[in-house]
Amino acid sequence: MFATTIKKSMAMKRLLPLGLAAMGALLSASAQAAAPGITGPAFNLVASPAYITQPDGQSVYSWGYGCNGTPSGYAPSAITGTFCNAMQLPGPTLIVTEGQVVTVTLTNNLPPAAGNTSILFPGFTLSSPCPAGQQGLLTCEALPGGTVTYTFTAGSPGTRAYYSGTQGDLQVEMGLYGAIIVLPSSPVSNDSSTACTDSLAPMGQNAAARSNWGEGDFRLSTSAYDHPATCYDREYLFQFSEMDPSIHIAAAAQVAAGAKSLNVPTEPYHPAYFMINGRSMPDDMDRNYAPMYPNQPYNGNPHMHPGEITLLRIIGQGRWQHPFHEHANHVRILARDGNLLLTPDNAQLAGPLMFTTTTTPGQAMDGLFYYTGKGLNWDLYGHNPASADANAKLTCTPDTNGYNTGAPTAINYFEWCQDHNKPMQAAPFGDVASGGPVTLPDPNILLNGAWYGGSPYLGPDATARATFGKCTGVNNTTSCGTAGTTPPSGTVANSPSGEAGFAFMWHSHNEREITTNNIFPGGMLMMMLVDSREFVIDESL
Repeated sequence: MFATTIKKSMAMKRLLPLGLAAMGALLSASAQAAAPGITGPAFNLVASPAYITQPDGQSVYSWGYGCNGTPSGYAPSAITGTFCNAMQLPGPTLIVTEGQVVTVTLTNNLPPAAGNTSILFPGFTLSSPCPAGQQGLLTCEALPGGTVTYTFTAGSPGTRAYYSGTQGDLQVEMGLYGAIIVLPSSPVSNDSSTACTDSLAPMGQNAAARSNWGEGDFRLSTSAYDHPATCYDREYLFQFSEMDPSIHIAAAAQVAAGAKSLNVPTEPYHPAYFMINGRSMPDDMDRNYAPMYPNQPYNGNPHMHPGEITLLRIIGQGRWQHPFHEHANHVRILARDGNLLLTPDNAQLAGPLMFTTTTTPGQAMDGLFYYTGKGLNWDLYGHNPASADANAKLTCTPDTNGYNTGAPTAINYFEWCQDHNKPMQAAPFGDVASGGPVTLPDPNILLNGAWYGGSPYLGPDATARATFGKCTGVNNTTSCGTAGTTPPSGTVANSPSGEAGFAFMWHSHNEREITTNNIFPGGMLMMMLVDSREFVIDESL
């Protein structure tokens, strides 16, 4: 949404006059998300205090899990600039493979007044009840300055949470939580075969399209589970949480005062910060491992091409349930807490289509999302068979599902052919045909903020073709010049010859949760960016 060099001193109130429409036009070279983490199967973690930043300029005293030394590795390998400090919020994402014996050694570097701490691993059975440390109410705990080691076998694939099992109302609130991703031991290959049984087209064609445009592969695997219906092209991890600053302020004050033990009230609960992967909007749209967030390394900014199957890994890490809405399509739920939802014959997916992915505290889910432009009732690539431009005359040959998937190298790969050559504008200017269902407003009067590139057409070629100049006459229908662009592209941030895609807002449906300390916009809000194939999505930046 904003350039990745956004100044931390920028007050959120400066964003208010922009409104959501103008924010769409400000989108520029944004970073992407993926599902970054550290690889095992042995992990050395530490629980430590540090401060995290919020977009309103506040630094909030928090606790979090981090790396006790250099981890054995990072994934996906294509992401650069990785780091794992001694405190993260959320904690490091632990990436393992089905069947591996996993060991997690935790060192307690919290202030002595915080007492013991621990980690719970829901869905996994520890190999011994308490090999070291002190037995607590729920699990084995590390004493102040001490360590404890947990050992378990990574069972079924999927996404799960881990979090403190000691005084959870305080320690989880302070930030002691993270994610575990278990990859399938026998993933289904979707790069060179038609083994995957998705609902669109053979998945290997998306791999061919990536190769044609020189685009990297940022997946952790080729399928989420050992099942052909769970193949995917991209993946993103979203951990939803909230924060009551009064609890953090009280904890910091008691630690600073040298308290022997903490007595921090956690009720009544009034959170003011609502976060995705430890950041609030717009910080969640800066890059992964951005140096200005030394304790918040993970972002939340999904990006895709039409027709790509995108795996969403979602965890509710806070105390509240968050109704998160993904615009542009429903999400097909694959699994909950690693339990794949299939029909009785195990042949097809049986999970519901979700209008909002309700993030229940402590629950994890995997889901599939895609966007193709089907049903818009206009040609979103701006084709015109009467044009002299070769890209305006591209063909669309429907497959059995109605999509243009026969030529993975084509710009309009995965176009919904039923809308091919259908004009959008009733009275357009420039190269795009007329007679469509929509009359766009004068760009000098109203900014159409629904589109990332500032155009109703997907891709810079289509946007550049749809040009017009200053027109006069009734409804601007006569005497047009040659300069200008289809509204409202051609902004400072987005030249019509550069990146031009769609931005779909993904946000909490609880309106309070898209604020930062009661200032809008902020909180649990981001953009899903959809670009045509000309734009190479580089998630290593």
